[in-house]
Formats: sequence, structure tokens, C-alpha cells
Amino acid sequence: MILGILQARFTSTRLPGKVLKPILGKPMLQRQMERLQRATRLSKLTLATSQDPSDEKIAALCGDLDVPCFRGDLEDVLDRFYHAALPWRPEHVVRLTGDCPLTDPELLDKIVDLHLREGNDYTSNTIKPTYPDGLDVEVCRFAVLEEAWKEARLKSQREHVTTFVHQQPRRYKVMNYASSEDLSSLRWTVDEPEDFALVSAVYAALYPHKPAFTTADVLDFLGRDPALMHSNETYERNEGLKRSLAQDEVMKP
Repeated sequence: MILGILQARFTSTRLPGKVLKPILGKPMLQRQMERLQRATRLSKLTLATSQDPSDEKIAALCGDLDVPCFRGDLEDVLDRFYHAALPWRPEHVVRLTGDCPLTDPELLDKIVDLHLREGNDYTSNTIKPTYPDGLDVEVCRFAVLEEAWKEARLKSQREHVTTFVHQQPRRYKVMNYASSEDLSSLRWTVDEPEDFALVSAVYAALYPHKPAFTTADVLDFLGRDPALMHSNETYERNEGLKRSLAQDEVMKP
């Protein structure tokens, strides 16, 4: 079984409530789930959010959409993620984050295929990024995730789920999935108002006539509007992880 786990929470310091902000009349999170459900390699998709009262609306949305939802620790995301997976006991988990409404189901399938074909412990397109920020996919063996849950102690390792694993390439078989073209300077994630404006414009232009629009469609559209394509390029990639690494402290799982 390959279980997709989509992390999402309502609270956000830079763009509060972003996951439920509407895109063409539906919450951004719902738009992302719609795209993820086109992936053929996911046996099941579940959502992991927190027990904080602010996340009641996320749990309610999952209920409306008949998507399983696990609610766990707000700060210890590794603990939340592990317990979201535990009832299913999958062979592999695919980690996704709820701020990526342009997520690419075809890319997800290709990364899962590589992971299985090579017998990897961890496979992603984020170790050395070559895809736009916002197309991140991480695949991990559940047994390895369980080891991380038991052993990880640093704050960055508990907040960012897979850090413990890809920091140990000698212990685990880790592989990066790279694009033939370096598109890592493009930002398609949603953390800032400019990010949301960009993805909203993409949906407005592409979704009405092609709901299953592809990454190639997005690139073609943005290529015709350079001002929009570069409107959010001043923001740093993986800012949250870098901040956690700089402030690392030992935490008890």
C-alpha cells in the first residue's frame, strides 16, 4: 500500500488561513486534493492536521469530501504524520503539504515509480531542487518513517518529518529525482499574498477549459506573462526549514 498524507493546518504566520482561501469558489486545499486524486500510484489519500481548534474547518472539509482526516500534535509534525499513517500500516508513504495547489499527479507517479524500482528508503525531488517550489514530493518507506519517529530529537527533525532520514545518506538509501531542466527558481507554493495571486491567476486562466491542466500548461501560461511568473521570486525557498535548523534544540518525541 502506498499512502499519500497531505499535511495542512489553518494557522500560518505569513498568510493565515491560506489552505481554505477560495480559488474559483472552492478552498485551495480542495483544489489540491482534486489534483492529487488523479495520481495513479496512491492507494489512498489521507489528511493530517492538528487538534488545535483552528483546524476544525479543515476537518469539516475532509468530512464533506469523504477524505480521511487524522488530527494530532500541532508542533510535533513528525508525530502527527506518523500517527496519521499508523492505522493503515502502508509499505510506503508519500508526504505532501497543503500549500501546493499546482501539485503534479504525473510527477508524483514518476517519483513513486523510481522509489519502488530502485528499492529506496527515501526518494524526493527536493534534496537538490530542480522543480518549481510547490511541486515537492517525498516518498519514504513506512518502516523508515517509524525509525525517524522513534529516534529524531532535534526540533527541525520533528517539525519537518523527513529531515532525520535524508540527513543520513549512509544509513538510508536516499535518491533525488531531477528535472531535465532546472526550474528551481520558480515559486508555485503558497506562503505569501503574491504566491496566492499567482496560483489564482493560473487557475483562472487554465482550469475553466482544462481542469486537469498540466505543469507544461502552467509553464506555457506563465511564459507568456513574465511579470506574473517572477512576481514572487524575492521570497526564499524552504525558509521555514532553514529557520528551524538555525534554532535547533533537542525535543522529546
